[in-house]
Amino acid sequence: MGSERVLLTGCGGMLGDAVFRVCSEEFDEVLATDIDLNESWLKPMDVRDIDQCEKVFTDFKPTLVIHLAALTDLEYCENNNENSWITNALGTENIGFLCKKYDATMVYISTAGIFGGKQEYFTDFDEPNPLSHYAKSKYYGECFVQKYLAKHFVFRAGWMMGGGIKKDKKFVKKIFDQIKNGKKELFIVDDKLGTPTYTVDFARSLLKVIRTKNYDLYNQVCNGSCSRLDFAKEFIKLLGLEKEIKITNVSSDFFKEEYFAPRPYSEKLVNLKLKSRNLDYMRNWKECLKEYSREFKI
Repeated sequence: MGSERVLLTGCGGMLGDAVFRVCSEEFDEVLATDIDLNESWLKPMDVRDIDQCEKVFTDFKPTLVIHLAALTDLEYCENNNENSWITNALGTENIGFLCKKYDATMVYISTAGIFGGKQEYFTDFDEPNPLSHYAKSKYYGECFVQKYLAKHFVFRAGWMMGGGIKKDKKFVKKIFDQIKNGKKELFIVDDKLGTPTYTVDFARSLLKVIRTKNYDLYNQVCNGSCSRLDFAKEFIKLLGLEKEIKITNVSSDFFKEEYFAPRPYSEKLVNLKLKSRNLDYMRNWKECLKEYSREFKI
């Protein structure tokens, strides 16, 4: 795989950090881009600007494009739905058009959030029912990539964890920040279910699946599932703070003003295709959280 020329879009975030490090070990030529140049190894590229993107394609000539660029804050997307669609949907179209024009394989990162309803588990074959502007725009990207490009991979991630203190913007970091700020009681919802997804495992597994050239859509999450409450308890235990921190379980209504974007009851994914093809390299979420929690010290 070293001969591939790999272009990474939206690589400044928590998943991008892991993907860049793994790709740099596997490939000789990697170009990581973003609009937020928060690392020395990032170069500027805005997926919403097709002319700027085409210049990158003509100069770098990628053979593999891993498209990470997206707005992922659900509340921001609800309040700024036009920018959400321009970034997540139009931006994906722009990269897709260029991948086809320059004969590059496209890898699109999607989300368990595209599902909705009363179902508890979702396989790769279940029908999506996106509820929020974020989920709808990401699902549009899925559909576009599958319809428009023959050489494509779509990977659906679950509750993301990774990036460390510097880049993690998700659940682990929010819990950690509360504890570091002196909170002795945490209010955690018990009515949201999902499958945690460790960025390091996701990045490593993604490359192994790409090697097969079995172009397809795949659920790719850590094995095992949990509620937000289960996850928080496990993290607190790993920090050794069970006796110091009280966890109070609440319903989602407790946070309805802060987290007003519609979210599904369950985002539990099953890696059905990966398991059936002996390509499921994801570890159990508890093992991954144990490894990841070492980056967080109070």
